[in-house]
Parts: sequence; structure tokens; C-alpha cells
Amino acid sequence: MNAGIPVRWVLSQPELGLVLKGGASGLGRVITLVLTSELTEPQQWLSGGELVLTTGMGLPLSRADRSRYLEDLGAAGVAGVGFGIGLSHETVPADLVEAADRLGLPLFEVPLPTPFAAITKKVMQRLAEQEYEKVLRASRAQPRMTRAAVQGVRAVIKELSVALSATVLVVGGDSVVTEAHPRSPAAEILDRIGEFIAAHGESAGSGVIQVSSGQYIVLQAISAGQTVHGHLAIVTATALGPVDQVLLGHASSLLALDFEKPARLRMAQNHLNSQAIAMLLQQPGDPDSMWQHLTAAADRTGRIRALVLWCPGPEAAAVALDAIDARLRLLNRQLFAHVMGDHAAVLLRGSDTDELAEQLLADLPGDVRATVRAGLSSPHPLRRFSAAVDNAELAASAAAPGARPLELAALAGHALLAFPEAQRVLSAVSEAMLQPLLDYDDRHGTDLIGSLRAYLEAHGQWETAATALGVHRHTLRSRVARIESILGCKLDQALVRAELLLAVVSRR
Repeated sequence: MNAGIPVRWVLSQPELGLVLKGGASGLGRVITLVLTSELTEPQQWLSGGELVLTTGMGLPLSRADRSRYLEDLGAAGVAGVGFGIGLSHETVPADLVEAADRLGLPLFEVPLPTPFAAITKKVMQRLAEQEYEKVLRASRAQPRMTRAAVQGVRAVIKELSVALSATVLVVGGDSVVTEAHPRSPAAEILDRIGEFIAAHGESAGSGVIQVSSGQYIVLQAISAGQTVHGHLAIVTATALGPVDQVLLGHASSLLALDFEKPARLRMAQNHLNSQAIAMLLQQPGDPDSMWQHLTAAADRTGRIRALVLWCPGPEAAAVALDAIDARLRLLNRQLFAHVMGDHAAVLLRGSDTDELAEQLLADLPGDVRATVRAGLSSPHPLRRFSAAVDNAELAASAAAPGARPLELAALAGHALLAFPEAQRVLSAVSEAMLQPLLDYDDRHGTDLIGSLRAYLEAHGQWETAATALGVHRHTLRSRVARIESILGCKLDQALVRAELLLAVVSRR
């Protein structure tokens, strides 16, 4: 706390021979400076905490003015008044004594043999001793707090509380007190802290609040880099001094390191998980220790799913993984992921649903989410996680940007047509196989290609296909015979029918 000594301490020094005359109720007032003044109105040069020494040479003559003289000094916040006798006054005027008692402003007599310089020297020596004691106390408190950091937040704030003789609180970003020593303060204190954080934002650096009880609240952000983990609050009877501020800053740094430990540990764990995935993707036969490391990614049956994200660039992939990691952290789960250029693969549990996969992407920045194509594999045994990644890669290639993760199984019936590479191959096959039939339809105005499709989709069932076309089955038989003649093939062979069906469907 700020250095200062009570007036009673000065009066207790026998070598000074000081005698209290009035204002005994204010003996607890704290002296921070001693000065001598013979001015009639010295208050305009005072800032509070001064011990004013005077011989009364400039003292007003009337009782009312002398009373006002003391009142002005009291209003300026002086700690006390020392009145030197034997020069202009043989004794301290009685009206001054009465005013001092009324104001609770200590007024003492300084005998002629006691020079004002002796009082000044005595007080300044004591103030210097206090500062030294505070520095010494801080030098002892800092290593105690550092050692306490091993035990966690509670131990650190206990040491700070003892060192400052104050109540110390740790306040989270939501203004909730998470730790307090020696006890949680009054509701007014908590309300004022909440108001300060609400007014300045969770990232507010520091501030000082004075409450109606006269106490001070000193707030210091607990931060590491750009991350603010909360605030350290000191509730004390007086403002903190420079040495106290050093202790507060030291404690804040220790707490920031403690809060950062889980985040740094998680970063290291994520990196290790990524390395294990990368090694096994490159060399699946690596030691069992790598596979053992990945077991935490699987569900109870040992299965995993892969979520693959196609991003517009490596930076976007890193942003996406950070958002997914934040979501998994809330679920108390590790991140198992690997970045391959602008693609990111995340291993999920085999029991995870597609809804969970979608939720993991919910916190991606809007501009990133709108460009990400996400694919989700079916459950695979852990040892086949590379196949799951390939599965999810295929699904991602067919997914729409910004859409929910696409499962490959959802493409059943049109999976081949969903992939650009497959589409190019099938289009080439379709053109090569069906062009003669298309040319015949163009020349004769027929629709043999439509009859072929109906026949193939009906699995060669004449009645079903004829009904779909709205013709007699004999008419359809005649058309199929013509198609076989034009294409030079027999449709009673299953493989021929399968290839022709793919060719016909791909024309769409």
C-alpha cells in the first residue's frame, strides 16, 4: 500500500517532546510529507497527507478566521498541524484547540528547543524505512509466489493477499469470481467489478475503482499475448503503491502462464496427433506405438470416421482446424487432424453423427465456410483410417461449397456422375457406344434411345418396359432387335446391359 505513517507515531517519539493539544480523534491520519508554512492560506498548495508545521506568524487575528484556517487545512486533507511555540505565540491558541477537536484534525505543540527540521528528518527517515521494508517484503514475496505457481491459481493469490494485506480475487471473463482469498467480498464490490468489465469489455487492461465504503478495487488483466483469461482484482483500504504494483504485475504474469498451460499442452498434443497421422499415411506399417497413439481417436468399437475439408488455401485450412479444435475442446476431446496443402483431414469417432460433423464447422468464419467443401466417410476400423480419408476425399470432391458435410453413401445411385473425373470418362464412353443409335434417331425421327433406356432400367423385363413406354411388348421387342442390329451387340448379356445403362444415364 502507499507509504505513510500515522500522526500518533510522530507524537510517540519522546526525543521530539511533542504535546497533543486537540483533534485526538484524528490520530490515525496518515502523513506522507512534512512541510513548513507561515502562509495565511496554504491549502491551495496542498494535495493531502501533509503534516503542516507553523509558528503561527501568518495566523489570522480573529477567532473566526483562525477557525477557518484549520477548516481549510482539514478540507485539503492534511494529516495534522504542528504549532511551534516560543516565537510568535507562547502557547497554542485555545480557539485553535477547540476547532481541532471539532474537526478531528490533530493539533500538537512543538516546544521551542525542537527544530522543525528534526520532525521532518524523523518522518522522512520513517517513510524511507517503510519503502525499504516494502521493497524487502516484495523481494521475499515474489519467489514465494513463483514457487506457489506450481500449486496453481489458488496458491498464488493467497501469497499475493498476504503480501498486500488485501483481498485478492480472480474474475473470469463473465465477471464470475473463480477464486478469492481470504474470502469473497461484499456484494457492492462484486457489482462494481462486473460494471467495470461490462463497460470496458473483457479485454480491459487495468483500472482503479473507489467504492462508497472508501475501499479501492484495483483490476489487472490476466493476459498472454492477445488472449485475456480474466482479471486479477485487489480490494484494499488504500491505493496501491509502486512496489505493490510490481507484486500485482508479477502475480498476473504467473496466473497468465498457469492459464496458458492447458492451451500450450493441447497445441503440443494436437501436433503429436498430426505427426502420428502423417507417419501412418506415408508408412502404414510403422510400429504399433503409432497405432496405439491413435486409439484415442476411435470409438469404443475401435472405429473412426474421416472428415475432409477442401479449402481455398492452406491459410483457410488452418483457420478451419482452429475452429474445429475449439469445438472439440468444449467436448473435452482431442483433435486428430492433418493438413495436406489446402486439404485438411480430421479423424472423428466412428459413432459420431453427421450432425456433429456439421456442428464442428459452425464456428468457421463466414467467408471461409462459404468456400469449404466437406466430405464425411462411413465408419471404418482404425487400421483402415487411410481408406476412410480417401472415402471422405471423394465425398468432398462432390460436395457443394458451404454445404453440410457430404457422405459418400448419400450418393448411392449417382455416385459416379457426381465426380468430374468419372463424368469425363463416362461421357467419352457414352459417345463412343451410343453415337450410331443417336445418328439413326436423327435420320429417321425415332426415339430408339428412349426405348433402350426404358428396357435397361426395367432390367430386361418386357412387360414393365413396354408399360413405361406405353407400347405393346411386341413393338418393344422389334425396337430392341433394331437397336441390337445398329449397335452390333446382344442385350441378353448382363455386362452389355450394364455398360449401356451407364452410357445412357451419363448423357444426362
